[in-house]
Amino acid sequence: MRLHRGTLLGLAVAALAVPAAIAVIPTAQAATGPELLPLTVTNNSGRGEATHLYVLGVSGGKLGYVTEAGAFSPWTGGANPPAPAPDVSIDGPGNGASKTISVPKGLSGRMYLSFGDKLDFRISQDGGLVQPAPWAAGDPNSDILFDWSEFTYNDSGIWLNSSQVDMFAVPHAVTVTGTDGRTARTGELEAGGRDAVIEAMKANASFRGLVRTRDDGTVLRVLSPGKGADGGSFDPDYLAPYIDRAWAAYAGADLTVQPFADQPGQVFRGRTSGDVMTFTDATGARVAAFTKPTTAHVWGCDGHLAAPNDLVVGPIARSLCAALQRSTLGTRAVEPSTDPSTFYRNDLTNEYAKVIHEQMVDGKAYAFAFDDVANQESLVHSGDPAAIGITLTPFE
Repeated sequence: MRLHRGTLLGLAVAALAVPAAIAVIPTAQAATGPELLPLTVTNNSGRGEATHLYVLGVSGGKLGYVTEAGAFSPWTGGANPPAPAPDVSIDGPGNGASKTISVPKGLSGRMYLSFGDKLDFRISQDGGLVQPAPWAAGDPNSDILFDWSEFTYNDSGIWLNSSQVDMFAVPHAVTVTGTDGRTARTGELEAGGRDAVIEAMKANASFRGLVRTRDDGTVLRVLSPGKGADGGSFDPDYLAPYIDRAWAAYAGADLTVQPFADQPGQVFRGRTSGDVMTFTDATGARVAAFTKPTTAHVWGCDGHLAAPNDLVVGPIARSLCAALQRSTLGTRAVEPSTDPSTFYRNDLTNEYAKVIHEQMVDGKAYAFAFDDVANQESLVHSGDPAAIGITLTPFE
C-alpha cells in the first residue's frame, strides 16, 4: 500500500510538498539490496549544456543531501528568511555520456537535474528546504531547464518514478534492474513526444497559458493545471460545471467504490444529498462523507478530497479524485475505472494528463497526484534491486 504523495518529505520541506506516491508501508522481511544502490544517469538528450545532479531527501527523520559517493548529511545553516543552501550539486553527464552515483538505503526523496545553470535551494530557520517552484512569481529557478525523479529505498526495496504532477519538462525514463538481471523501464516518451505535448497544449485555448518559454525561445516546461491556476494562467473554476454534473449523478443512484483490485469484495457505496456524498460499508454503517470539491481540490487531490493514510477514507478519496481527473465520475456506477479507454472523454477534463499519457511509450505517467489509481503511474519497483537508472531521452 502506497502512502499519500505528500507524506514523503512533508515532515521537513518548507515550501513544497513532494508529489510522489513512492513510499510504502514496510513489511517484516529480510533486508534486500545493497547499502549503497548504484544510480546511473545517462544523457541522451541531444543537448550540449552542462548538467547538474542533486540527490535530496529524508533519512532517519532528517532532511538532507547525498554526495556522489552516497554519504547522507543533514542540512544546516537555515535562517528567516530562508538562506541559500550550500552547493551540493554533483557534476552530471554530458550529452552521450553516463554518470553513476550512489543512493543510500533508508532514503526517500528526489534526484533533481538541471541543464546549464545550477538550481537555487534555500533552508528555512527550522531546517526545512525550500525547493524550486517555477510556477511561483519570483522563483529564482524559473528560467532554468530542470526536472526531477522521485524514489524511496528501504529494506522492502526500491520505488522509482518520473513525475509530471507539477510540470512536464525534461523527457526521461526510469529503470530498475533486479539481482535476477531483469530490467523494468517506464516513463519514456514516444519519439517527438515532448514537442507533441507542447504543441497540443498551445493548440488548446484553455491550456496554452501553461506553456513556459525562456527569452531565448527554449520551452522550459508545461505547468500542470493546478500550478497554472495558482499562478493566474489557468481558469481556477475550469472543472466546476463538470464537477456539478458528476456529483449530481449520484443523487438518485449509488456510486460503488472498489478501491482495492486484490479485494473485489471490499466495497463502499455512496449517495449525494445536496453537496455531500456519504459512503457506507457492507454493513450499512456510515464510513465517510465528502463535500463537493472545487476545481482546485481536484487538481491537488486535497481539500474536500484529502486522503488520509488509512484503509477507508483515503482509498475512497483517491478513487474519487482519479475519477474526477479522468472525467469518469458521473458516467459509471463503479469506480475506479480500470479501462484507460474510458478516461478523459468529457468535454471538460484534464487535457494535460490526457496528452502526456498519450505520448508515453507504455501509456504510463504520473500526471496528477493519484495517477497510480488503476496502475497508470510511471513507476518501477524491485524488492531486491541491483541498480537503478535515469535516462534523459531526446527532446525532439
